[in-house]
Amino acid sequence: MWKEGKKICVQSKIKETKEAADSSSYVALRSASPKPSAKATGLKSDLIFEEIGHSIKQVGSQLETKVNAIFQWDITSNGKVVVQWTLDLKTGSGEIYRGASRSPADSIFILSDHDFMDLVLGKIKPQRALFVGRLKVKGNIMLGQKLVMILKDHVKL
Repeated sequence: MWKEGKKICVQSKIKETKEAADSSSYVALRSASPKPSAKATGLKSDLIFEEIGHSIKQVGSQLETKVNAIFQWDITSNGKVVVQWTLDLKTGSGEIYRGASRSPADSIFILSDHDFMDLVLGKIKPQRALFVGRLKVKGNIMLGQKLVMILKDHVKL
């Protein structure tokens, strides 16, 4: 391996013959992303939101006309919000992004990373989580039913 400008070049050789097997591979270097990755935050929920984002890109405009809502999740740790995610199915072609909603959210879900994962994995139902206080909702609680159907129909986790 060696560095050439903004890329790391890699050359592979066959052990027995010492012949080059691949001399055209490289890794392009670029500036780090300003937003932390799921690995950097240590939250399992980040991986789920990223997967939802990939799925939503394929059907975003269809969902937007059916749903017409903005959902925000406040993921907590030790009672404090550590990350926010927004699913906007109202103002564009459907997108999910890290951060607070850019427009007023119709529904805000507040829960811990652990409780979010329990919901996604089906270990607890949303109604039960709400009833026992593991999930809090601000705004239009009925949109939560629509959200469950959207994720069930369009997101394969």
